[in-house]
Amino acid sequence: MILPTHAGKAKTVNHETFTYNRFMVKTNRIDADTDLVSEIISSCDGFLQTDDIVCIAESVVAITQKRAYKITDIAPGFTARTLSRFVTRTPAGIGLGMGETMQLAVQEVGAPRLWFAASVAAITRTLGRKGDFYRLAGERARGIDGPTSGTLPPYNEYATLIPNNSRQVAQNIESEIEKQLGVRTEVIIVDANDIGVNILGARSKEQEQLAIALCADNPMGQGHEQTPVMISRLNK
Repeated sequence: MILPTHAGKAKTVNHETFTYNRFMVKTNRIDADTDLVSEIISSCDGFLQTDDIVCIAESVVAITQKRAYKITDIAPGFTARTLSRFVTRTPAGIGLGMGETMQLAVQEVGAPRLWFAASVAAITRTLGRKGDFYRLAGERARGIDGPTSGTLPPYNEYATLIPNNSRQVAQNIESEIEKQLGVRTEVIIVDANDIGVNILGARSKEQEQLAIALCADNPMGQGHEQTPVMISRLNK
């Protein structure tokens, strides 16, 4: 089902000299056993046009890759319990500021890297510099999302890792859309929140910058809205 942009979000976005119209795509709830490609195609069928840009929330890709974990099933170890106490929680979410999400980071990048990142951050923080822990921990740790009340149940009680092989996932969806619907699109996996956007597996720097512009205001809805997909179309 195609919906207009959500309340408070602009219908159009300007990037460079172009204007893009934005449309939200309502899907069924996406679970671990959901065929993501089929769900996206069936939800967009009859609306997609050649050269549309399809942005997909990284969390639903992670869920279908079985990279979402119920918080009560995660047992934080010593490293996770210790380091999580020193992580600043932001308005965008918990991040690694709880033992369970930090434990996932330990599993993703290893305890030595996290201890190193924490040690450097402890020094640079005294010099007034922030963000070194996440920068040194790396994308796979930085991209871990903790549970949030605004997420569609039951995933409001889950933590998710960033998807594996995001660029390949996007290419597979592009290929299936062209094969089944006969239209050529650009598919981009997006990690957006209210303080920033991270583009996963963009095919080029230009595509990455466009996706950042299209998703800068965190337009997709992953709560009751059930719109983890957005279509952007050049306003000709």
